[in-house]
Amino acid sequence: MSFLRNVWYAAAWGSEVKVGALFQRTLLSEPVVFFRDSHGAAQAIADRCPHRFAPLGMGVLKGDAVRCPYHGLEFDGSGSCVHNPHGDGVIPRAAKVKAYPLVERYSLLWIWMGDVSLADATLIPDFSCMDGDQWYVGKRYLHAKANYVLETDNIMDLSHIEFLHPSTLGGDGVKGALTSVLEEGNTVWSNRQTVAEILPEFLYNAWNIPLDTPVDRWIDVRWDAPANMMLFSGAVATGRPREEGVSTPIPHLFTPETETTTHYWFAMCFPKAMGDFAEGLAEQQATAINQPFHDEDLPMLEAQQRMMGDKSFWDLKPVLLIGDAGAIRARRVLDRLIAAEQQASAQ
Repeated sequence: MSFLRNVWYAAAWGSEVKVGALFQRTLLSEPVVFFRDSHGAAQAIADRCPHRFAPLGMGVLKGDAVRCPYHGLEFDGSGSCVHNPHGDGVIPRAAKVKAYPLVERYSLLWIWMGDVSLADATLIPDFSCMDGDQWYVGKRYLHAKANYVLETDNIMDLSHIEFLHPSTLGGDGVKGALTSVLEEGNTVWSNRQTVAEILPEFLYNAWNIPLDTPVDRWIDVRWDAPANMMLFSGAVATGRPREEGVSTPIPHLFTPETETTTHYWFAMCFPKAMGDFAEGLAEQQATAINQPFHDEDLPMLEAQQRMMGDKSFWDLKPVLLIGDAGAIRARRVLDRLIAAEQQASAQ
């Protein structure tokens, strides 16, 4: 599989990269080490020393540079070797590692894995609901032993929740929901609307609707390449206008670790204008949805990956259902972007 490279990927929660410590993570099959410099700015460089290929992340942070644990070469956030403790101290011309553009925004560190000259921070999708100045954000991370595009399929086609999550997220009306798909440039929307649905108890609590009230629920998903999704979920008592309800933003961000493993960040977000109780609500709801994601979605996605083996999605000639429309549209856009990027790099 070829990865889309000239795009921003979620790399870590900002809180994962701590002052004075090194943080290692593999992204797009490339080992990367993260650290914060003396000004607190996050940096990302390749996690492989060019001398004997030791993991730099096993070393220590010395000021604004990472010291290799094997022979002590030091590399700063630009990837340049800034200290050679051997001989006369002359730094070999080839003593450099790759440095990655990194932007800290919306509680996340965003990394650019492609052509550095094309890295434009304005291309980061809008996840302002995770801005900690205005929102309480319940953050979680999962690791999936499955391809990241299978994760896209899972979120873009939520008809599965009636069957995979019957006692947690599902409801009897989900499979018969009204659906629509919209493509805006390279952004794909997959929208789902149920009518007269009975919800799990924690969702009534999240939306402040009396327990067991029949509701009209909407689940609208915005997809941006490569696999950055914003899910807007809300409900109102059946027959009431949607404007009376509250739409909760639930970010889902997937970054490939390898071809068959994925990093997964998600969050529950409530505006601080709701009051201090919303902080506890964000954490409570994040814990609540973590359970079905971890205990139900991940086992299914990992089982899918095992059953697919080394075959591609299209090679297996999947049977398509009506609920697949949004996910298939996103796959087509992603395939188109990868093909265009490869063509441009070949010229």
